[in-house]
Amino acid sequence: MGILVSKLPTSVLIDGVEYPIRSNFRTMIKFEELMQDPEATDQDKVLLALNLFYPEIPENAEKAVEQLLWFYRCDKQDNLYRKKAKKRKAKRTDRIYDFEYDDDYIYAAFMAQYHLDLHEVEYLHWWKFRAMFNSLSDDTQFVKIMEYRAVELDKVPKEKRAFYKRMKMLYALPLSQNEEQRQNALEDALLHGKSLEGLV
Repeated sequence: MGILVSKLPTSVLIDGVEYPIRSNFRTMIKFEELMQDPEATDQDKVLLALNLFYPEIPENAEKAVEQLLWFYRCDKQDNLYRKKAKKRKAKRTDRIYDFEYDDDYIYAAFMAQYHLDLHEVEYLHWWKFRAMFNSLSDDTQFVKIMEYRAVELDKVPKEKRAFYKRMKMLYALPLSQNEEQRQNALEDALLHGKSLEGLV
């Protein structure tokens, strides 16, 4: 199945039964934010994700999750936004964007490049949104910010390193509450000569 030759899916087939899905881009943005929520347990995430995606949750929960992930990946095997990550040589664990934190930059990028007001649009299929997101121009501020976040400073020429370091700090994504607490505890341990056990 592909975006150019097939009708975009608005339902999935599980055990011979066709289940409608919520295919709007906002649903998948909420799903991605949910998956990154450090406060939610894995079990909570699965249940909330199924409720988010399916108007009626299929009985076969395992296949329901598989179909949700298939849809989220837009029928692709690789990680979502792999082109952006590869282009910027980001590590797989690096986050170079956050839909909630970067909402204004993403909004402005879509408006500038596609003349599409994401706030006003009622419905945009997730696969279309993803294709447009992946193709945002390097001229947009949002793509430049992702570049700053992804750059590996030790691979930047010395004369540009100070600039990229400053930009990396300026546009850094906020730490989760747990990560912030861990970093504060690490700094406290280093400043006061305490044990680093369990912190590194």
